[in-house]
Amino acid sequence: MDPNTNERIALVRGLGLIAAISVIIGNVIGTGVFLKARVMTCNVGSPNWVIAAWVAAGLLSLAGALTYAELTAMKPQAGGEYVFLRDAYGRLSSFLFGWMQMFVAKPGSQAAAGMAFAIGLNDFLDKQLAYRLLSTDIFGYHLEISTLQIVAIMVIVIFTTLNCASVSVSGQIATVLTAVKIFLILFVSLGAFVWVTGDFGHFSLFNSGGTCEGVADTVNFGHPGYSFAGGFGAAMLGALWGYDGWNNLTFVAGEVKDPHRNIPLAIIGSTILVIILYVFAQVAYFYVLDPTAIASVSSGSSVAKHVVSMFFGGDAATFAVGVSVAIFTVGLMLSSLGTLHTSILSGARVPYAMAKDGLMFDTLGKLSATHVPVRALLVQGVWACILALSGSFDTLTDYVIFGSWIFYALVTSSIFVFRKKYPELDRPYRAFGYPVIPVVFLLVAGWLLISTMMTAPTQSFIGIGLILLGLPVYYYLNNKGGSVEDRSEQSK
Repeated sequence: MDPNTNERIALVRGLGLIAAISVIIGNVIGTGVFLKARVMTCNVGSPNWVIAAWVAAGLLSLAGALTYAELTAMKPQAGGEYVFLRDAYGRLSSFLFGWMQMFVAKPGSQAAAGMAFAIGLNDFLDKQLAYRLLSTDIFGYHLEISTLQIVAIMVIVIFTTLNCASVSVSGQIATVLTAVKIFLILFVSLGAFVWVTGDFGHFSLFNSGGTCEGVADTVNFGHPGYSFAGGFGAAMLGALWGYDGWNNLTFVAGEVKDPHRNIPLAIIGSTILVIILYVFAQVAYFYVLDPTAIASVSSGSSVAKHVVSMFFGGDAATFAVGVSVAIFTVGLMLSSLGTLHTSILSGARVPYAMAKDGLMFDTLGKLSATHVPVRALLVQGVWACILALSGSFDTLTDYVIFGSWIFYALVTSSIFVFRKKYPELDRPYRAFGYPVIPVVFLLVAGWLLISTMMTAPTQSFIGIGLILLGLPVYYYLNNKGGSVEDRSEQSK
């Protein structure tokens, strides 16, 4: 291929408004809304406080979305947050963010989504899919490979390949899978009110004696050493994990049609819709089950599945109940695929933007004839497959949640930098409630970070350590060529 050909190939704005909304909702709605009610009930004790945590986390996410909408409409470029950090605070902060996304956050979430699909498929096949293929120790690390991991790798490969097609095709796939996610939440929530005889009296009860498997005493309601502030903070973090992904459209902003109009509408509209869906689902759970029953659900199971199993009187032998559980299981599998697809789509744009700045290997900044960063997609896919084989993705992503919120706060604070340094930039959308809403976001984010450091110091500092591991790579790449700074300036 002519080496100059790639210079004439540019990203194509192939994502319309519906596809842009689907990128966000497809990334946000995963398993959190179906799983987190259990641990959050253990954290705060009462249904009302669980719902309050979901609402508070949703409003916090919306506050961030309102700010991100201005930044993204102002700078609709591939890489999103990476670009905002680079232009506001310099190359080091943006590189560390990109490093975290490239090597932990995105491939880790893709490995987790692939495994979630495999586990769902195994449940659907009545546990007939899981077989151990290899069990060995390598340098003191126990490695175990099962057929479930092979299935996870297969779906990662399939969806990485699909994303190598044009971005418009990727957007259409995201739209279909997002519709499945919304249907699944509505199926569980509406079914709880239509096919189950529940009791709104559950909302006046507290968890009393629930098993709360795997929940630390310090954030377990009613246990010695428990504080409500710590418990509510833990519940907020659980809910924020459920909302995580509201920022993902920023990564593909360079491929959104009419970005000045569609980006703000997509970011704000999708966040509001997710808040409504999530709160509706929690109300449905507690209508069917009392807080002690929810707190006693095993850590490997789903509160939503328990609710579905009670449809039509809860008789497991009833054909309608079996069909309902099957619909939920298949829907959860497809929901996992939706998360996988949108994560692959958005994640590859970060190394692409970094490579264009000279802060990642040049080959990752090349586009294919289909106008997508295929090489970045392939590298991301290979690393996600390795994490799926290693089984370490859950641990890595748990560690990086803390670091993610450091960057969310930094990106949000950049709105003040841009307003002061670049008042002349075109702002098709100006953040609602500025400066109050960004300040509130930063204050709450600061409280969450401090609370997490106090309740989970090991996890917090390991998260920071994983980010700082990128420093040697940054100094190598930053000094490898004399033209890097010029390239960075040209990309702004």
